[in-house]
Amino acid sequence: MRRNLMSASDVAPRAADTAPRTLIITTGSGGQPPTPPGRPPVGAVVKAYIALTKPRIVELLLITAVPAMFLAARLHRDGLPDLLTVLIVVVGGAMAAGAANALNCYIDRDIDQLMRRTSRRPIPQHAIPPVNALVFGLILGVVSVALIWATTNMLAALLTLGAIAYYDVVYTMWLKRTTAANTVWGGVCGAAPVLIGWAAVTGGLSWEAWLLFAVVFFWQPPHFYALAIKYKDDYAAAGIPMLPVVASLRRVGLESVVYAWLTLATSLALWPLATTPLYGAVALVTGGMFCVEAHRMHGRARRGEPVKPMRLFHWSTSYLTLLFVAVAVDSFLL
Repeated sequence: MRRNLMSASDVAPRAADTAPRTLIITTGSGGQPPTPPGRPPVGAVVKAYIALTKPRIVELLLITAVPAMFLAARLHRDGLPDLLTVLIVVVGGAMAAGAANALNCYIDRDIDQLMRRTSRRPIPQHAIPPVNALVFGLILGVVSVALIWATTNMLAALLTLGAIAYYDVVYTMWLKRTTAANTVWGGVCGAAPVLIGWAAVTGGLSWEAWLLFAVVFFWQPPHFYALAIKYKDDYAAAGIPMLPVVASLRRVGLESVVYAWLTLATSLALWPLATTPLYGAVALVTGGMFCVEAHRMHGRARRGEPVKPMRLFHWSTSYLTLLFVAVAVDSFLL
C-alpha cells in the first residue's frame, strides 16, 4: 500500500536546506530501534495468516476424522488406532484444510471484498498480499500431503490431495460461481476427512467409511443453506448463485427437510451393522431434532414468517459434534 508521507524538508523554508543536519535516532525500551512506520506487528501478521486457514472450519472437519479413525481401528483391527497416526492425521489434516481455505481466500478475493461477511478476511483488509496467501496455501498443501504420505499410506495422501483440489478447483472456481447446486456437490470435500482418517488406519475404504461419508455429505446442505439464507444479500451482491439467492425460501426449506431426513437415515443405517445401542440412541434423538428444526424452518417459510435460519445452523453444528462423539465413545464399547 502506498502512503503519502511528508518529510520535514517538504514544509520547511528553502533556506533550511543549507543548514547543518543532525541525525537523531530514538530508541524504545531496551535500546532497540522502533518498528519502522507502516510495518504491522509480528503478532498481527501471524494472526492474519491463521485467519486465512479458517480455524473454525478446520475444527469441524477434524471432529469427523478422529472418531472415524477410532471406529475403523475397532472394526478392522480390533483395537485402538495408533496414537501417532491419530496425531499425524490431526496435524496433517488441519494443515490440508488450512491450505484449502487459504487458497480459497486467494481465489475468492474478488468477491470477498463485496460481501459483508467476508470483507474482514485478511486479503480484503490488505493484511496479507494475495500472492503471499497463494504461496502460503500451496506450501501448506504440499507439506500436509507429504506428511500424510510419508507417515501413513498413499491412499490417505491421495484423498488429502483430492480434497484440496476438489475444494479449490471444482467447488471454489467452478461450482460456487455457476450453479445453485454448489452447496450439495461441495459437500464431497467437506465429508472427505472421514475417508482420509479411515484410510490412514486401515489402508482401504470399507462400506462403514462410506456410510459415515454419506452422513456428513447429506448433513451439509441444511447446514449451509441456513447460513446462506442469512447472508443471501451478500451472495446476491457478489453474483454467487446460492440456492437462497435464486430460489424461494419455501424451496430452500423443502430441500433442507429432505437432506435432514437423508442424514438421519444414513446415520441410523450404521447402527445395527457397526455400532452399539449407545450410538443408535444418540443418532435417533439428535437426528430427530435436526429434522424437527428443518421442518420448523420450512413451516415458517410456507407461512411467510421470518425463517430464523440460524437456529437450524447452530443445531446442525451441535448435531454433527454429538453424533461423532458418540461414534468415538461407541468404539470403546464394541
